[in-house]
Amino acid sequence: MDLPQQVIELDDLTLRRFNGETDLPELLRVIEESLEHLRPWMAWVAEHSPAKTADFLARRAEGWASGDEFTYVIVLNGAFVGACWLLRRDDTPDNGREIGYWLHPAATGRGVATRAARALVAQAFRLPGVDYVEVVHDLANRASGAVPARLDFTEHLRRPAERLAPAETGEDQIGRLTRHQAGDLAAEAC
Repeated sequence: MDLPQQVIELDDLTLRRFNGETDLPELLRVIEESLEHLRPWMAWVAEHSPAKTADFLARRAEGWASGDEFTYVIVLNGAFVGACWLLRRDDTPDNGREIGYWLHPAATGRGVATRAARALVAQAFRLPGVDYVEVVHDLANRASGAVPARLDFTEHLRRPAERLAPAETGEDQIGRLTRHQAGDLAAEAC
């Protein structure tokens, strides 16, 4: 099975596969410092705990092994600043993948999420049979929605969604980028 790279170097930015044994203290610190920033948009924040974060890290190897989820820590200038992922959801056909991301508030507004998402798009198109990549975000989450817009994703669909986090509107916007639209980026991934 073709897999995404485990470490992606982008000058001052590195995406690397989580290490469940050693990443827990630093990941907990970044989450704790980011709770108020993430609370409006990330439902998991309401139930955040060290035990749940340890469980999250313990399950990352399973996702890589199955080929269903590739989760990376985002490292900027040597410091953890967030996480990003490339996954296949149960309701996503085999030829599509979804990417997502979150950042520490000190790392926002600097192009970090956009650079990470661009790298994940390239990794998605390395996977056999993947024809498109999607980003799903609540319609009101303008910061998250700006990332796919910068990468030339087109609005594919809007759909009702359960409101799980405080600022959510209950409407998701799905941006899609096809292999054809990605052009050079998709070619580089092959």
